[in-house]
Amino acid sequence: MTHIAFPKLLSSQIAFDIARTIRDGFDKHYRLFRETSQQAKQYFEQGAWAAAQTAARERIDFYDKRVQECVQMLEDEYEESELSDEVWRELKLHYIGMLTEHKQPELAETFFNSVCCNILHRTYFNNDYIFVRPVVSTEYIETQDPVPTYRVYYPGQDGLRHTLTRMVSNFQLDCAFANLERDVAQVEARLQQLFGGERLEPNHQIQVLTSLFYRNKGAYLVGKGINGNREYPFVVPILHNRHGKLVLDTVLFEHQQIAVLFSFTRAYFLVDMEVPSAYVQFLRSLLPRKPRSEIYTILGLQKQGKTLFYRDYLQHLKHSSDHFESAPGIRGLVMLVFALPSFPYVFKVIKDFFPPPKETTRAQVQQKYLLVKHHDRVGRMADTLEYSNVAFPRARFAEELLAELKQFAPSLIEEDHEQIIIRHLYIERRMVPLNMWLSNAEKDGRDDLVEHAIVEYGNAIKELVAANIFPGDMLYKNFGVTRHQRVVFYDYDEIEYITDCQFRVIPEARTEEEEMSAEPWYPIGKHDVFPEQFGTFLLGNPRIRRYFMQHHADLLTAQYWQARKQRIEDGHIEDVFPYPQHLRFCMQSPSPPLTGDPT
Repeated sequence: MTHIAFPKLLSSQIAFDIARTIRDGFDKHYRLFRETSQQAKQYFEQGAWAAAQTAARERIDFYDKRVQECVQMLEDEYEESELSDEVWRELKLHYIGMLTEHKQPELAETFFNSVCCNILHRTYFNNDYIFVRPVVSTEYIETQDPVPTYRVYYPGQDGLRHTLTRMVSNFQLDCAFANLERDVAQVEARLQQLFGGERLEPNHQIQVLTSLFYRNKGAYLVGKGINGNREYPFVVPILHNRHGKLVLDTVLFEHQQIAVLFSFTRAYFLVDMEVPSAYVQFLRSLLPRKPRSEIYTILGLQKQGKTLFYRDYLQHLKHSSDHFESAPGIRGLVMLVFALPSFPYVFKVIKDFFPPPKETTRAQVQQKYLLVKHHDRVGRMADTLEYSNVAFPRARFAEELLAELKQFAPSLIEEDHEQIIIRHLYIERRMVPLNMWLSNAEKDGRDDLVEHAIVEYGNAIKELVAANIFPGDMLYKNFGVTRHQRVVFYDYDEIEYITDCQFRVIPEARTEEEEMSAEPWYPIGKHDVFPEQFGTFLLGNPRIRRYFMQHHADLLTAQYWQARKQRIEDGHIEDVFPYPQHLRFCMQSPSPPLTGDPT
């Protein structure tokens, strides 16, 4: 007769109470998270753009604040002697039991990990004590709200135009449309192009997520058409025009357009989700190549994104055999950057010391990266994942890389048997450094790619300026080219707010000695910037200079920067669109110009 071993009866009241405290801490966090996401609708209706940006920034810190509250509560309540290994094991089992009917179980598991990892030594970071692997399934979770995750419409029965009008009206935006009938007709024409005149199958339908996606000055209707075995993703941006009325701005349905909208280089969306896993599943049907970790992150659930990313990384490590090595490109003065060739990310470690002319500290560099995390990245700054005490297999490190880490960042490196522990690092999507891209394009005789890269480079700087960001070091090596051939800034140790900079014209020399002097003859303040000098460092190549002067000569004038700074100080929030201007309906008709930043 076979005997089945059951776990012994869970008996520790302490374990149960701690589990409940952590679960309640998470529930408080997600309640506040949803409240902020719900407020986004009101901010959008009122055109309160600054308030919306502030709410998005503040929401980023909600998670860490709730974790620290929970940790403090447990440390105040319990003595270390009460928390035996058996209590910690039992605690996890109690917690699992509390998540069986939970609407966000995967997020609650991650919150549990965050609390426990703040208290336990890393030797406890295994599946006996924390959720190294997820336990509670997120499939088929039903909402308690009367509104489902997505609505279904049947244009074959009601007609496409009537269906589109209902789709928009169901969001009950408390703001009038300028001309909804006109906009719906334009959307209908685009969607008819999308469906391509196919014969309608019995299952023909349109599915639309029930919450709009809010970000800065835009709201986005996200859906997909279904016909037979084919699915057609689409996104409709909703903006305010200059009179404060709403308009449907365009329809995005090409994969690249939607991928750029949901890029890792943009601020997180504000979306009200009772069951976030259902939203992630829907979005993955639109963007099947985008990892779940990135989708959670763009929805503002960046801690869950980090958790899933790390699980994906461990899985990749287990099924690969290549070695970590220094990333290609010019070595930086502040960061050591290495990569696993088979993995599309880079690992960045702050050095212990910086050679001249760098004048900064590790704390200041970390503060710059934190600034970028909280700031509107307008599609031009890469989001980063920040980790502590990351273990790497010693055998997978190239000896040259390990020696470099020990030489330049010894305070962050620890060897523990067969592992290398890095106490602090950033992980970032891998891109081709712009200087390498330009060099390769020139070698291949591809003037079109050189021009494209320079146009993108200048646009990246101008869009950063619109977001009140001065890159500081604008050398090409500090920018990367994504797989969508967009230029993105990724070196943050010298960034400043535009409003903190003084953009000046170089004074004329008063004497011949001043004109011939190797040193400036005029006083230079700490935050002084002289745009006319940019060309000295950037435009030595005649081909690059020609394209730069053709498209972005204004970046070399102090007047350009001064004017942009003044607009920011006047409280103007610039429009930065995450899709090509020619797609906008207003660019195809004599309609009044629109305002709105769907970034």
